[in-house]
Amino acid sequence: MKLLIMSVKAGYGHHSAAKAIIERFEKHGHECRMLDIFEYISKKLGDSIQDGYLLSTKFLPTPYGKVYGRLDKKNEPYDRYSAPVLVSHLAAKKLEGYIKEFEPDFVIGTHSFAGMIMTEMEELEILTCPTLGIVTDFTIHPFWESTLLDYYVTPSGALTYEMLRKGIPEDKILPIGIPVREQFSYRTEKGEARKKLGIPDKPTVLVMSGSMGYGNIKKTIAEMDDFAYDFQILCVCGSNKRIKAAIEKCSWKKEIHIFGFVDNIYDMMDAADIIVTKPGGLTTSEAFAKGVPIITVNPLPGQEDRNEDFLVNSGAAIMVNKRYGISEALYQVLNCPWRIKLMEESVRHIGKPNAAEDLYQFVLEKVSENSAGIEKSEPVI
Repeated sequence: MKLLIMSVKAGYGHHSAAKAIIERFEKHGHECRMLDIFEYISKKLGDSIQDGYLLSTKFLPTPYGKVYGRLDKKNEPYDRYSAPVLVSHLAAKKLEGYIKEFEPDFVIGTHSFAGMIMTEMEELEILTCPTLGIVTDFTIHPFWESTLLDYYVTPSGALTYEMLRKGIPEDKILPIGIPVREQFSYRTEKGEARKKLGIPDKPTVLVMSGSMGYGNIKKTIAEMDDFAYDFQILCVCGSNKRIKAAIEKCSWKKEIHIFGFVDNIYDMMDAADIIVTKPGGLTTSEAFAKGVPIITVNPLPGQEDRNEDFLVNSGAAIMVNKRYGISEALYQVLNCPWRIKLMEESVRHIGKPNAAEDLYQFVLEKVSENSAGIEKSEPVI
């Protein structure tokens, strides 16, 4: 089987989900390709979109959130002559040669705009194999309402109502979860994980800020450091060297282990009792696949504040803001056993550690059905 995954370079989650899918399919011996649509059309265009996304979310979060909010209110498909549809049509034509060369048996889109382009490719008969879109946040992004794919994967069945409002038929919705890498699909016992990391076996809080190191981590840790409870902190600053250096210069009362960009965050999640993080879709899915509740901080306007709404209302997270500090949230999870039990129960319902394997089995079944259909339609000579 040949699998093509189409995405757009805008944030970490879309590509991370794609890599988790590729990992699982290649493990079973299938050929996979990942195509960044705009980078393929023009590397400068791909870089511009990525840079524009990062700059707008980091330096212009409020305007970005307002634009996202206006787009998010739309539940009807875009008109045929609207800018998003025309761009999708042009992109689809640009990708025709690539599709003919690779001849995929199944195509997956991990971004809603990729879903629009895939829809155009189906209408132009460039794509004739089954198609599937993956929602990579705990909210339904703008543009999914303008797609006509065969199937859609969502993080949770609790989002089905939102998908129906976007016009997606219920029989196309698969609430199997956002695919995560294999290391997140099982959990190592906390004591063993802490031994592996070389840290004491005691209550542990993992503080994350995403791969780019967004948010005021230093302020968060300072408030945690003053909280009168004995726990250690694992602080992951991502690629933000400035924040990492600032935290390392400080004298802390608690035992704080400071890291930059790491490739073993799954071990740290195993060691943690609670995770303090921005509520990104992939980070949250990885934490919940591990069975670890979260405290949300510094959400970006747009996807992340909507993720936060879903997670808090589902009982799987505690939200920190100007009115409710990190120390109050920590008190709940460290001193109120009933609270952490409720959160862990919610996490068990939302977490989908087997999402990648479930997706693989579904795709394999549909490809087999499609191949059988083609064989039956061939004339008997």
